[in-house]
Amino acid sequence: MTTPHAVDVLAAIPSPPQGVWYVGPFALRAYALCIIAGIVVAIVWGDRRWVARGGDEGTVLDIAIWAVPFGLVGGRLYHVLTDWPTYFGEGGDPVDALKIWQGGLGIWGAVALGGVGAWIGCRRRGIPLPAFGDAIAPGILLAQAIGRFGNWFNQELYGRETTVPWGLEIYERRTETGQVGPGLVDGVSTGEVYAVVHPTFLYEALWSVLVVIALVVIDRRFRIGHGRLFALYVAGYCFGRFWIELMRTDHANEIFGIRVNSFTSAIVFVAAIAYVVLARKGREDPATLRSRRGGTDDPETGGSDRTGPDETPTATVAAGDDAARTTDTPRESDTPTSERKDDAT
Repeated sequence: MTTPHAVDVLAAIPSPPQGVWYVGPFALRAYALCIIAGIVVAIVWGDRRWVARGGDEGTVLDIAIWAVPFGLVGGRLYHVLTDWPTYFGEGGDPVDALKIWQGGLGIWGAVALGGVGAWIGCRRRGIPLPAFGDAIAPGILLAQAIGRFGNWFNQELYGRETTVPWGLEIYERRTETGQVGPGLVDGVSTGEVYAVVHPTFLYEALWSVLVVIALVVIDRRFRIGHGRLFALYVAGYCFGRFWIELMRTDHANEIFGIRVNSFTSAIVFVAAIAYVVLARKGREDPATLRSRRGGTDDPETGGSDRTGPDETPTATVAAGDDAARTTDTPRESDTPTSERKDDAT
């Protein structure tokens, strides 16, 4: 026969005892490690998807160099702006607004400003931003799911108290200075349960994985492009985030008693669905995804120096090799209609 205490333990998900480990003077933070792991997954998978669509290998990493820093700054700005009393209100410390390692990245700001960075990177490479967004959309959402586990280590972004079997145990934590509280990121668990709550971080992570699977299936079945898959990612995430946000109990600014992030989710959801409906149908011609600047492209002309089996090298044409031009390069009129590509797909 089990004791009531044992039942309580078996009926709840434990939180990690700590989220920060020190190696000499260096702090290894689970929150940062989860974000880094998510970024790596998004870049690797996104690059594979981009190449499969006809783009150049390595493009996603090149653009990530612009998008990731912009996204981190945007995510922090959104968090600070929507929770400004914590940093600039009574008892707040404005310097804490810079302490990104303590948690606090707003996905809306990360996507918005990260999109600006991606636009800059795409402009430099000479490739269409909407197509790039479609390639990386599933990877970005999977990265968000991975990043949410950083909130688990920090004991943050949880919901109201509950008695469900999958409830999350939040512990009191103690820092080296003797401070005790459940929200101390640098603290270590005392073993005392502060509350058993809904693990909203887990709800969001699981929902994100389901949307990732849906995106992959939709993309394979319907071959959509022109930014519409990215818009579906945004809409799918917003739909789940709206309801999950209503379950959270951590401090947040509200409008008419509803959390700001719920309003943002609803507005962005409507905008994303409108884009899916109104945007151009079909998928981009793979030829338009090849980089026209940087990499192996000619920095002076912006054209590529690559040649393929169907391309006639510039030097050969310049030398006046009319025979090669006439014999090896078929005219469009010589190609059977049934063998020509339909660019509308």
